[in-house]
Amino acid sequence: MKCTPARATLRPLALLSLSLWLLAGCQQEQSTAAPPRPAPLVGVITLEAQPYTLTSALPGRTVAYRVAEVRPQVDGILQKRLFSEGSNVQAGQPLYQIDPATYEATLKSAEASLLASRALAERYRALVAEQAVSRQQYDEARAAQLQAEAALERARIDLRYTRVLAPINGRIGRSAASEGALLRSGQNEALAVIQQLDPIYVDITQPATELLRLRRELASGQLETVAAGAARVELQLPDGSRYPHAGQLAVSEVSVDEGTGSVTLRAQFPNPEQQLLPGMFVTAQLPTAGKSAAILAPQQGVTRNPKGEAVAMVVNADNKVELRTLKAERTVGNFWLVSEGLAAGDRLITEGLQFVQPGVAVQVKPAGNVPALAAPAASGTSATPAAPAAAAERR
Repeated sequence: MKCTPARATLRPLALLSLSLWLLAGCQQEQSTAAPPRPAPLVGVITLEAQPYTLTSALPGRTVAYRVAEVRPQVDGILQKRLFSEGSNVQAGQPLYQIDPATYEATLKSAEASLLASRALAERYRALVAEQAVSRQQYDEARAAQLQAEAALERARIDLRYTRVLAPINGRIGRSAASEGALLRSGQNEALAVIQQLDPIYVDITQPATELLRLRRELASGQLETVAAGAARVELQLPDGSRYPHAGQLAVSEVSVDEGTGSVTLRAQFPNPEQQLLPGMFVTAQLPTAGKSAAILAPQQGVTRNPKGEAVAMVVNADNKVELRTLKAERTVGNFWLVSEGLAAGDRLITEGLQFVQPGVAVQVKPAGNVPALAAPAASGTSATPAAPAAAAERR
């Protein structure tokens, strides 16, 4: 079929209209395109170097300096308890009184036997010189006298043992017997237990490798010493408070447990207020080498890469993000002690890490997820590091 002139004229006009419509649509799309995205906003802190004393924390348990179990040494009926449970007693203080009646009678009998045997021995001594009695009779009389003297001394000892005395100074616990109880010499159950609490021990079980490390640090002078072979040690109580008295830790253990491969180190602390009681779990802290310019980074700003290395994001002078690989030695409360990778003045990102990547330009604000920071303690004055001082970066 052939096209008419009118239809041939309309086709170019339709193509022109379609082109103009497409061109107008492109211009409108360009005019309504979104503006560039603003730089991400991150929270940072500015790290500051500060003095810090490294410490080694060694968990342990308190043990009484001396322990004495009080037991009767003679049989008899308990007449009276002479102490208050939980009180402090002195060595030689009477604790119990056992009925002494039978032992007093035994003592008198022994005294009479000694008088008779002594008189007989003295009489035979005079007669043997005149050969009125044989030498054998005199020797037997003399032996009887010595046996009577021994029996008298034993009777005196038994009578003295009816008064049960404290063997050591210390605090006495509850009594296991009351008046009227029948006591037996050498019985298995102790009447009471006395524990000397001043000074007091802290036993610390550690791997043998830890003992070797402590010995090296002690020999090199990294540990503060208070005596030959003993390092100065401080103590943290179960509630987190600090014990006011410093002690000394001996690192001269000579045997290793074959089953566990561990050794037991023993620290000694003064305990004048008797604040430490046997059986308490405590933490001994050994101040080691100090650092005059330590970098403590909040844990919120330190993560791990797939290799397990500690990494952190910092903002450089151009307000761009840099990825740093760190050498984090240990945790200090909510902070990492960083020996490599960060320096004083670095702006560490602790907020908004999920929105940035290395090389991205960012805006900064003071971090709000880092707790208030206290002024650091003077180096060497405390076994527990103080919270690091860090200044928040201002807008």
